[in-house]
Parts: sequence; C-alpha cells; structure tokens
Amino acid sequence: MFSFARKPLALPDADSALPGRSSAMPLPNPHLVTGRKLTGPCPAGLEMADFGLGCFWGAERKFWQVPGIYVTAVGYQGGLTPNPTYEEVCSGMTGHTEAVRMVFDPARVSYETLLKTFWESHNPTQGMRQGNDVGTQYRSAIYTHSTAQQDAALASRDAYRVALAQAGRNDPITTEIAAAPPFYFAEDYHQQYLAKNPGGYCGLGGTGVACPIGTGVEA
Repeated sequence: MFSFARKPLALPDADSALPGRSSAMPLPNPHLVTGRKLTGPCPAGLEMADFGLGCFWGAERKFWQVPGIYVTAVGYQGGLTPNPTYEEVCSGMTGHTEAVRMVFDPARVSYETLLKTFWESHNPTQGMRQGNDVGTQYRSAIYTHSTAQQDAALASRDAYRVALAQAGRNDPITTEIAAAPPFYFAEDYHQQYLAKNPGGYCGLGGTGVACPIGTGVEA
C-alpha cells in the first residue's frame, strides 16, 4: 500500500495513479464570502478561469478579493484520478495540482488582470513546490477555457520571463499552461478556508517582480 508520508516529485502515469471514485465531492454550502453557489448557475456573460499557484487556501482568498470576481472554489486539477480526496492528492499519486476556479465578469475585470494577479502572487520557477510546501500538488499551472485565454496566458508568461530576467532572476518558469482538464471540487472544509479560519496558514509568496501585462509596459 502506498504511504501518504512520501512526497514523490514526479507525476504518476496511468498505471500507477490512484483509481479514485465515480462520486463527486458533496458541496452543501454556498460561498462563505459571496453567498453564491459554488457550482452555479451563473449569470450569462461571465467567464471562467483556473489557476494553480501553491496551497489553494491562500490562493482562493487572493482571487475572491479581486473586484469583478463572481465566485471562487478550490479543487484538484491536471491529474489522472477522478474525484480524489485531499489525502490522495497529497500522496502525489493522483497527478493533480491544487487549483482555484473562479467565475468572473469580463466587463469588470479582464483576464489579463487575473493573469497579473496569478504571476505576482507566487513564484512560478519552483517546479513541484511553492516555498516550504513541497509536492506535485503545489506546482504552478494555468488551465485555459478558450483560445483567447491560451494566447493571453502564453503572452503573459513570456512577458513575465523577461521581467524576471531583468530583475536578475534567471530561473526558468515551470508553469504548466494547457486547456482546462476536469476540475474536481475539494472537500467542503477547504472551500474559503481562510474566511473560516482568518489566522490560518497561507503559504503564498511572490517574487517581488511585477508582471508588466496590462500596464502599457513593453516586455
């Protein structure tokens, strides 16, 4: 039996990934901050964005504070195991990263603004970790929902790569950018964790380098 105490730093393949389950995680509560249902329905004209930037407790709070965000939720994304539990994701044997899903109003906040928040809120050069949090579930990721989002994500990565180099930080960006795979909602106690536990752990820490997108600064 696999020991959850181990922290593999390579993603599992289909033969070694945990099998998961067919039933989704129950989500009995609305969003603690907005009062809106985590699973919708949402008003017409809103869009969706998915980001992984380390521990999802602090990441979710970072985004629900952005004006124009309709609702946020945390979950598991980018792996192989259907409907995983938190313990299974932490084992490294599901392939998922901890992710934040947000629904936003593009008339109030641009996707580029969300990308800027993403890049500046964590260190995207650390591979399978974020600060002291080590494991495949802490890797950096942008999962896109349209060609326009994919193009914007790639352009923002390139712009931030230049900004990091100009600041003397030459480690390569390891952020995964891909079309959005299935998103599995995390357990209810993880949702809006830092609203429920204001003094709780937040491992977010950026590089201190601003991302130039949306500022008129040439990359």
